[in-house]
Amino acid sequence: RLDQAIELHQQTLKDTEGLLGPNHPHTLTSRNNLAVAYRDTGRLDEAITLFKQTLDARTHILGPNHPDTLGSRNNLANVYRDAGRLDQAIELHQQTLKDTEGLLGPNHPDTLTSRNNLAVAYRDAGRLDEAIELHEQTLDDRTHILGPNHPDTLGSRNNLAYTYQAAGRLDDAIPLLEQTLEDRTRILGPHHPHTLASRNNLAYAYQDAGRLDDAIPLLEQTLEDRTRILGTNHPSTLTSRNNLASAYRAAGRTEEAEVLFETPSGSDDEQDGTEEDLDQEASD
Repeated sequence: RLDQAIELHQQTLKDTEGLLGPNHPHTLTSRNNLAVAYRDTGRLDEAITLFKQTLDARTHILGPNHPDTLGSRNNLANVYRDAGRLDQAIELHQQTLKDTEGLLGPNHPDTLTSRNNLAVAYRDAGRLDEAIELHEQTLDDRTHILGPNHPDTLGSRNNLAYTYQAAGRLDDAIPLLEQTLEDRTRILGPHHPHTLASRNNLAYAYQDAGRLDDAIPLLEQTLEDRTRILGTNHPSTLTSRNNLASAYRAAGRTEEAEVLFETPSGSDDEQDGTEEDLDQEASD
């Protein structure tokens, strides 16, 4: 399905550029959305190239402080983070947060998105105290402005818990993850991708705390659901398979772990662990 989406975005960009020219706002939107699709499929070099082109064009045509320009800068910073280019990601996120807050105010949803994304980059860079401070502030603001059950608020709670766990604060992380899973199941449904991510994250925290009997059933259910909903080769399914295999191995269930690792679509190279909700801005 992702390959089909890329083909559709490629054709849309080609048609829009041919009809309206390379610098028309609709063309820039099409280029941005193709870059998002590349990012989602792990084609990071291609995504970076398109995001940079879109950012340069929007800066020139719309100005550096136009909301679409700020969104492009955010997107480029996010894909830099994916590629491990954290210094560049943090620099862009810091500038985007400063500009967005100056333009829209500290409580605008776009400002909260920028603050969330900077916090995620800080966490990846090991700057956990700074990440926790920003995530706590963002969660407080989103709870107050958007309400406790808004998807963005639930995402902030997930991200704060993730960062608590990275800092070794499992007693703080696990209650947040349990509450987030309960709320997402109620609000979004048990099979929504964010609900499945929450179940994965809670299971991983349980495993980190040595609670394998609690972790393994959650991981088994998540793998089953993701295989059925997303397919066997989706990155999230591969992550679930790897996480379950790691839990089996930690529990001494070596044969079951090896079966998962030997599955053709599984890989020891898949990312273990939790999944944060990064606020990706994709233009319409």
